[in-house]
Amino acid sequence: MQLENKVAVITGAASGIGKEIARTFGEAGATVVIADRNAAAAHEAAEELGSSGRRTLAIAMDVTSESDVESGMADVIAACGRIDVLVSNAGIQIVAPLDQLPFADWKRLLAIHLDGAFLTTRAALKHMYRQRGGSIIYMGSVHSKEASLLKAPYVTAKHGLIGLAKVVAKEGAKHGVRANVICPGFVRTPLVDKQIPEQAQRLGITEDAVIKDIMLKETVDGEFTTVRDVAEAALFFASFESNALTGQSLIVSHGWFMQ
Repeated sequence: MQLENKVAVITGAASGIGKEIARTFGEAGATVVIADRNAAAAHEAAEELGSSGRRTLAIAMDVTSESDVESGMADVIAACGRIDVLVSNAGIQIVAPLDQLPFADWKRLLAIHLDGAFLTTRAALKHMYRQRGGSIIYMGSVHSKEASLLKAPYVTAKHGLIGLAKVVAKEGAKHGVRANVICPGFVRTPLVDKQIPEQAQRLGITEDAVIKDIMLKETVDGEFTTVRDVAEAALFFASFESNALTGQSLIVSHGWFMQ
């Protein structure tokens, strides 16, 4: 199996994209660590995925807390002995015009996306360097490449992840550590479902118009990206064990953005 005997830590994995990545990695043979701020949801997801015989572990982790991240990663090492893959997936969305965006909301979103990516990366690298190998995968977005109305902090954070991945790729190369970014289009998760009425209200249009004329307008087929699409991309990065594929970003968006 592609990830047999590997240990994968996935943040924000109690639901949505993270949970599907955990499921896919488990199917590929990995021991999967469900790291999530919601401890109860993390344990529930771990029990669900573990019911099919896969080895799972739930860790309560607020990725913006240095102590949470360090203790959580230490718990993974104590239980599993290694960390082979980190998927930095935890994230939120805040929709507001830039001139009306509270500074507290700006800081909160960047803390989760960027501070969380930094803290979990730093903690994972200590073990990956010792092991002489590992894969770090950041959950970017088409907004790592493009911009949209009402999403200044999100677009800023997602662009930042590409820069972080490139630095990790260069610093980690001599230790056998790779870093890459997945850039999905709109995936129909609770995070996106929450945005639809918010954008409709802010822009003065219908929810159907938000979906058709904003979210899916530039796709080739008018379809949402699925959680499985993103999980398969994550599996590709996680199981590719050569520095030939590092410092890259892969767009999974039904052709919304092409390069």
